[in-house]
Amino acid sequence: MFLGVDGGQTATVALIGDESGRVLGAGRGGPCNHVGGPEGREKFTRAIRDSVGEACRNAGLDPETTRFRVACLGFSGGPEDKRALLGQMLAADRLIVTTDALIALSGATAGEPGIIAIAGTGSIAFGRNAQGRTARAGGWGYLFGDEGGGFDLVRRALRAALRYEEGWGPPTTLRERLLEATGAASANDLLHRFYTSEYPRPRIASFAVLVDRAATEGDPVARAILQDAAGELASLVEAVRRQLFSREESVRVAYVGGVFRSRLLLERFAELVRRASGSVCQPPAFPPAAGALLEAWRAAGLHPRLSGLPDSLK
Repeated sequence: MFLGVDGGQTATVALIGDESGRVLGAGRGGPCNHVGGPEGREKFTRAIRDSVGEACRNAGLDPETTRFRVACLGFSGGPEDKRALLGQMLAADRLIVTTDALIALSGATAGEPGIIAIAGTGSIAFGRNAQGRTARAGGWGYLFGDEGGGFDLVRRALRAALRYEEGWGPPTTLRERLLEATGAASANDLLHRFYTSEYPRPRIASFAVLVDRAATEGDPVARAILQDAAGELASLVEAVRRQLFSREESVRVAYVGGVFRSRLLLERFAELVRRASGSVCQPPAFPPAAGALLEAWRAAGLHPRLSGLPDSLK
């Protein structure tokens, strides 16, 4: 048996497969990206036990006695502080604890060489070439980077609203849209609200859809924000490509994350990637949990064709 787990900020997904490449069972749990403090450790262990336990039961296995040949688990927020806990929870001949970027790439390209651009709340580009060498660009966090991510889009939108409100920026409907969505009295009022615990980063990032709507309806400021974000994300991809691939190689570039639901941003991103290197942009072949399972097989020297993935994960 082989185990692949995608441990994210909103949910944990576990997949169990056999050596033929067939998925036997899937399971879900809560978020497990942090383990700091007793509460974080409790959430983490519960999410792993719930997701792996459900996957085992769906595969007809006993969660208490099942031992995996290889278990690969990818996490946001870094894997280092999770390895010791996982070693106590999972029975595996080989335990791989890695980043969410690696399993997202492996799933997106079906285990083949390529690059993935991830733009959700934050952003990062990650790639792997045919020799197995990896490289990344971005992913510095909301204070120093995450260009083109959802939080960054809303930060740019609020700055535009503040400039308009204070009379030193061009008119934009972003101000009215943000105030209507949050109930704030002014852009300045919203600024102070965004500094409070009432608005954690994922909640702020969720307002990125307002930027896309404004741009789609012709707001030039919102369109400029999306185009700039697409350029930043394409630059991250190009930085990774230069580290791993020769200029004449046609590289498979996948994209994942809520920001890419914006048609305007995605079209501009794909255009810039093609213009820079002739690479082809395409949606992911499989989700990150499937990527984790592919990495488990890869570690055992196996390269089966994935089959039996539940429809809910396709």
